Amino acid sequence: MKLESNPKSINVWDYKPGWCQPWSIILTGMTIVAGSWLVLHNVWITIAVSLAIIAWWVYFLLIYPKAFAQYIASQQTTVNLDI
Repeated sequence: MKLESNPKSINVWDYKPGWCQPWSIILTGMTIVAGSWLVLHNVWITIAVSLAIIAWWVYFLLIYPKAFAQYIASQQTTVNLDI
């Protein structure tokens, strides 16, 4: 993986474009849940959609950034030890 933005940054959001930032992920999820309710008016489908969106948020907003930071930190440590 080639990282060009800021090779010292362990923050995944420094490498993502504006449309793929936490605020846009949250806004998209909220829009999908609201759209589900407005179009279908079915509580059970909206709950199912909400659970899928929450799983998406947990992965992309919590798990993935932490794993990315650990990966970058380990790569920087490896590079520093090789010098």
